[in-house]
Amino acid sequence: MATSDAPLSDEERAELEALRAERAEREELEQARRERAELARLKAERERIQRESEQDARDRAIRERNAKLMEPDEDLNMPVGQKVVLIGIAAVALIVLLMTVFG
Repeated sequence: MATSDAPLSDEERAELEALRAERAEREELEQARRERAELARLKAERERIQRESEQDARDRAIRERNAKLMEPDEDLNMPVGQKVVLIGIAAVALIVLLMTVFG
């Protein structure tokens, strides 16, 4: 198409407007696609953070429970876990002793 300084004809103006409308529609669709992708990414990030915080809370509760079972309290009393282990060892030693004496 030859370039000229003459104003656009009605046909050319209509074609220009149609092309502009197509471009605007493509840009709107691309913007919507980007927004959907961002929404999906943000939702996934929020879910990941929530899962991590729930896992951290579970881990913290397990550590606290284990500490209560296996670490002495403020009065340095023997914790329940250690008592159970010592009773188990004593029972095994008693069984071995009885087996050697009567066995």
